[in-house]
Amino acid sequence: MKPYDVIIVGGGAAGFFAAINIAENNSKLKVAILERGKEGLQKVKISGGGRCNVTHAEFIPSELVLNYPRGEKELLGPFHQFMTGDTIQWFEDRGVALKIEDDGRMFPITDSSQTIIDCFLNEAKNNNIDILYNHVLKSVTHLETNWLLETSQGDFSAEKLMMATGSNPKIWKLLEDLGHTISQPVPSLFTFDIKDERISGIPGVVAQNIEVKVVDSNLWSEGPLLITHVGMSAPAILKLSAFGAIELAKRNYNFQIEINFIRQSFEDCFDHLKILKQDLAKKTVLKSAQFELPKRLWQKLVLASQMNNETRWADLNKSQLELLALQLTKAVFHVTGKSTFKEEFVTAGGINLKEVNFKTFESKLHENLYFAGEILNIDAVTGGFNFQNAWSGAFIAAKHMSKS
Repeated sequence: MKPYDVIIVGGGAAGFFAAINIAENNSKLKVAILERGKEGLQKVKISGGGRCNVTHAEFIPSELVLNYPRGEKELLGPFHQFMTGDTIQWFEDRGVALKIEDDGRMFPITDSSQTIIDCFLNEAKNNNIDILYNHVLKSVTHLETNWLLETSQGDFSAEKLMMATGSNPKIWKLLEDLGHTISQPVPSLFTFDIKDERISGIPGVVAQNIEVKVVDSNLWSEGPLLITHVGMSAPAILKLSAFGAIELAKRNYNFQIEINFIRQSFEDCFDHLKILKQDLAKKTVLKSAQFELPKRLWQKLVLASQMNNETRWADLNKSQLELLALQLTKAVFHVTGKSTFKEEFVTAGGINLKEVNFKTFESKLHENLYFAGEILNIDAVTGGFNFQNAWSGAFIAAKHMSKS
């Protein structure tokens, strides 16, 4: 049996971040990372399309937590301890400069996730951290002063143990055996599958500022909308999928959404269209895109309002004006399924947050058992927020785990 002071199960972002901080805080500790695969940091590698969306340029804790459908209340205190600015400084201190994009997402200036991976691997090497690949955890036993771990490549013992395995059902089962409660995982970040003539044939079209809600629910979102080959995506949809993860799973991803493409009331839109009927009388409706909508989307909505290619504004009757106003402000679409957003496999689910002390990220059930990252029932909308949760939790846990 190989002894360590600290063992971290999971060679992902949270695991490496915690291990490095533990070793830097206390160089006397013998630290190991156990990774089940032949290499670690795979989620870091594919994040942000291979660029690694390290964090988000939101520097107020009370604003940052609003991006977490699960974990908003629990993360407020931790974000006061280790925040976005601390993340930026941490990486800059190790030679990795970050940049802010227009939407607030932050990436290494190299635009390569390999920069982050190399940083972690170099820091782990410099701090004499053992990285043990192909070690599948089979069992965990808690003795009075130690943790015993059985793996596919031998047994280990450690005084302190961190679980940073992300959404891993097998690890969740081991933790259930230790008495922890697991909220069952469901997808949290996904696009909507929709077959509808109003969006067919126009993939790539973006409506910049829409409002969308799930019919017969309190779920709603706003922001840009992207029409894809299979349905709809972009922030408005992804935020709705995150905050509605549990409810939409209950509906088996079969539900209706209502979209307001122009963020106006039906009445205001109808009044505006009546004015256009006079001002643009001789022009065809199809070729007169309004409300700053993309031309191809405008044309689809016009054709769905009992008009044709030649219909002029002057020829519109009240019924057609009402139908167009409805399409613009209350368009209903039937969602028939979901698709993964790029390669970001984010789930809602994990360790019950009531069983964790968020001042230390230690288990309330077992002393010297810590958690960080998506193994907890915490998830966020897209944009670097899930990584910030990992950095904050890992840093705080490392601070306490490094105490002799």
